[in-house]
Amino acid sequence: MAQLQRLVFTASQLHASIVILTPEQQHYLSRVLRLKSGDRFIAMDGHGNSWFAQLQGDQATLTEPVVFESEVPIAVTLMLALPKTGLDDVIRQVTELGVACVVPIISDRTLLNPSSNKLERWRRIAQEAAEQSERQFVPTILDPLSFAAALETVEAEQRLICLARGTPPHLLQCVSAARSTCVAIGCEGGWTEVEEMSAIAHDYQPVSLGRRILRAVTAPVAVMSMIAGAVEIGMRDER
Repeated sequence: MAQLQRLVFTASQLHASIVILTPEQQHYLSRVLRLKSGDRFIAMDGHGNSWFAQLQGDQATLTEPVVFESEVPIAVTLMLALPKTGLDDVIRQVTELGVACVVPIISDRTLLNPSSNKLERWRRIAQEAAEQSERQFVPTILDPLSFAAALETVEAEQRLICLARGTPPHLLQCVSAARSTCVAIGCEGGWTEVEEMSAIAHDYQPVSLGRRILRAVTAPVAVMSMIAGAVEIGMRDER
């Protein structure tokens, strides 16, 4: 099963047990992967459900459910103040590591103002990365929000904000057994003092990622790696 290609479809493509493949999916399966009618792959709805699927021309038939565990046990939301460049790679890597949701943030120091085309590109990258990394879910990429709006609207049991200076506790000391965690990560130059104080007022706990200053595109990957590792090791130790 691990060698079968994963492919995400939308609800509008599903008719009973038949998935109508898009032209892009048809090209990928038949021309790139060289699959033929009768060959199998794994079809995913991106919301936790997967099936064995049998290719039949421009469509596929769902045959039986597939159950596999590949998700991080807690839902991690990353609030990312938009960096000048490099967010394509960040989206791809944090998806591979198990992020549940990415919230692009327009902060006081943000220089990037993404277009709708850029947003759709990020969502496509997340879908492709979820397929590649054998995930059950495709992360949600929200429309960009101001930091103030995000603090008011994004919900999580645990809330953390990464600070580059000062003496906050290390992130690994603060990862809890909460079912959901939100981590706010600044762009180049970090958060302003006003933003830090506003986050703290909204119950965000300051944390450090270590003694070194990480680039804006390195920090999200480090955060997701630390949380996923800590939670998964903790689950193993409880058994």
